[in-house]
Amino acid sequence: MEGYDERTYGRIWADVYDEIFPGVDDAVIDLLARHAGEPPRALELAIGTGRVAVPLRERGVAVSGIDISEEMVARMRAKPGGEAIPVVIGNFRDVPVEGAFPLVYLAFNTLFGLLTQEEQVECFANVARHLEPGGRFIIDCFVPDLRRFNTDNTRMEVSSLKSAGEHSFEMSVYEPQTQRISSHLVRRSADGSSLVLPVEIRFAWPSEIDLMARLAGLDLEDRFGWYDLRPFNGGSPAHMSIYRKPA
Repeated sequence: MEGYDERTYGRIWADVYDEIFPGVDDAVIDLLARHAGEPPRALELAIGTGRVAVPLRERGVAVSGIDISEEMVARMRAKPGGEAIPVVIGNFRDVPVEGAFPLVYLAFNTLFGLLTQEEQVECFANVARHLEPGGRFIIDCFVPDLRRFNTDNTRMEVSSLKSAGEHSFEMSVYEPQTQRISSHLVRRSADGSSLVLPVEIRFAWPSEIDLMARLAGLDLEDRFGWYDLRPFNGGSPAHMSIYRKPA
């Protein structure tokens, strides 16, 4: 997508991110807290507005974060407790922090925000270097479903029709050769104004992600359909995977 780089998403989405994605499932916080070690510590990659980090900190976990977007982090800083979370501004692929953690996590499909396989592989390798022996890297990602695209590798879907003048829809283009999807979420308000929210991702299959972990020296410990430990099967739209660094 022309004009899209690693800072575009945060710059454009920051003002509306928490409105579109309010709150977080309690099961997410419960599982992460259980794997945060003793004393509980965790590093969140792409911490964003603190949607996960702030409630996890409220559970007694000392959370640190990385994010490329100062706009997103500013939103977190405005939340109670968000100002106390240390954040490094940088690309989470590089994991530009000191020390090691019992838990590193990357939520909400954000691995796919790295737009090449090489960057995703580098992320796993860098995470492994910042995990304590026996530490865990927890991610969640959607399972790709190419049936969502037509024969021209495009997709258009109405997200909502709120009133006679309000609606939102998504337009996406899929590139099979790169596994990249470029999307616009378009929101039209009742006053006639429109907001275009771009996002570009490079998806990966669960087996491909497992290979990235293996190359980094991490073992797949568990995989579930979500943080509530529902089984992962052929009909699961997403997976939550736990990778462990050997002790």
